Amino acid sequence: MTHSAFLNHATTRFRAGMVFVLIAFLSLTLLSACADGGDVEASADDASWSSETKAATEKTAQPEAEPKTTAPSEDAESSEGQNESGETEQGRAGGATAGTALAMLEELEVKGRAPKTGYDADLFKWRSDADHNGCDTRNDVLRRDLNDITLKAGTKGCAVIAGDLDDRYKGETYAFDRDPNNIDIDHIVARSNAWQTGAAKFDEDTLKEFGNDPLNLLAVSSSLNRQKGDGDAATWLPPAKSYRCEYVSRQIAIKHKYDLWVVAAEKSAMKRILGACDDQPAFTKNVAWPDPGEGDNAKTAEDTSMKKKSGSGSTSDSGQKSTSSGSGSSGSVYYKNCTAVRDAGAAPVRRGDPGYASHLDRDGDGIGCE
Repeated sequence: MTHSAFLNHATTRFRAGMVFVLIAFLSLTLLSACADGGDVEASADDASWSSETKAATEKTAQPEAEPKTTAPSEDAESSEGQNESGETEQGRAGGATAGTALAMLEELEVKGRAPKTGYDADLFKWRSDADHNGCDTRNDVLRRDLNDITLKAGTKGCAVIAGDLDDRYKGETYAFDRDPNNIDIDHIVARSNAWQTGAAKFDEDTLKEFGNDPLNLLAVSSSLNRQKGDGDAATWLPPAKSYRCEYVSRQIAIKHKYDLWVVAAEKSAMKRILGACDDQPAFTKNVAWPDPGEGDNAKTAEDTSMKKKSGSGSTSDSGQKSTSSGSGSSGSVYYKNCTAVRDAGAAPVRRGDPGYASHLDRDGDGIGCE
């Protein structure tokens, strides 16, 4: 081989080698870029990984972490999106089951108790004929809540003079006794409590509606009603534990209806009670009054209990006691209204008691400020 031929052959071999080296270099560069891209994608998809040295194959083989089944994180609670099943949280307040008392509770505002300034129980016009059915509210409740009732003749089917009560607060059944009166009508959400949780802003008609609302009234033991006072769920619950779930559910329904708020301790107590109630439904029972003359096994009879002579005067057939002054008042004590009677610790005041007067006894049954 000549020197010229040798040089040509060597040059050709050198060029071929250079081409091979260039191809190899480009191939390595491309492979390196692909590997880098895979790590970036893995990091974006799973930010919880702390190591960047895991291979892409290990990433794809690793199963996604199962969501925790304990209390949800703050981020989960604040999310307004959809969960993994595509179900939205709208209508499921606080994650509670829709239609339950707990879900309704979560819709109530939580605020501190407002002052009692300006409160007067008489503002609620309790016992007035708010529904214009011809009967005062107390007797409406008695006709609805008592069993085997007896109505007083001549009262157009309104006044209840006898019956039996299945007392939900006590968990006992007993006969209605008018002297001494052993049955009160409880405002399930007390008027004072309502006043301090939003009712102070009510107009006159709304106050009257609240004070005489069938949803908010229940015939119960007089002693327990007075024991409760204006307590909320944090300070008083019915002794009969079997009724507590419904009691709290009904309180929530009342506050929801009238846009009243709850205080923090009250809400905590309600949640604690409902936690043992297995998704207690929101209270939706029919609590309307029966029509006048109606009630459980209702019958009508003359009321003989008020025809007995008492003290210096006598009682007429109408139930009104005669006095020398003709004022219907017993003795020198005078109460302007039932608020004054209660403030004096004299409620209920009965015919013949100091301070009794007809303006305190709206249904004329001889017992005022029941």
